[in-house]
Amino acid sequence: MESFKEIAPGDLQANPFSLIGSDWMLISAGDTEKFNTMTASWGGLGILWNKPVATIYVRPQRYTHEFTSKNDFFTLTFFEEKHREILKFCGANSGRKVNKVKETGLLPIDTPHGSVAFSQARLIMECRKLYTGELSAASFNVPEIARRNYPAEDYHTFYIGEIISCLQKE
Repeated sequence: MESFKEIAPGDLQANPFSLIGSDWMLISAGDTEKFNTMTASWGGLGILWNKPVATIYVRPQRYTHEFTSKNDFFTLTFFEEKHREILKFCGANSGRKVNKVKETGLLPIDTPHGSVAFSQARLIMECRKLYTGELSAASFNVPEIARRNYPAEDYHTFYIGEIISCLQKE
């Protein structure tokens, strides 16, 4: 982790809307020996229970779901635009079928709390899971959102994690 410096989540200068929504991120869970990662453009950053938190959404059929469910930690890894093809590949291919590290050249690294992230990152957030929940059709106040985004009724599991480590490329 020598090329990263730890910063407080409150010192982050990036816009969370572009960071997640247009820059995208890799959600990873597990350790460098056994993990999976997936591209995501849905999520949130904020304060909850007096803690800096990240909220992520993972569909149950995604391989990463197994890892986020079993592990106490997950990471969010953000990259520079030059790595967009890696993000596209990791979003379009399942870790059950391909070795994403081998195919993309990602270099896994251990985080301070034993999770996995990637050395090409510009920003890594390591999160400790605080809450797990399930979206459901009955809870949508605007049913059209559920119909449009979940035609197969494969509602996301969401995870709220306390950002316990925020590492920025030096």
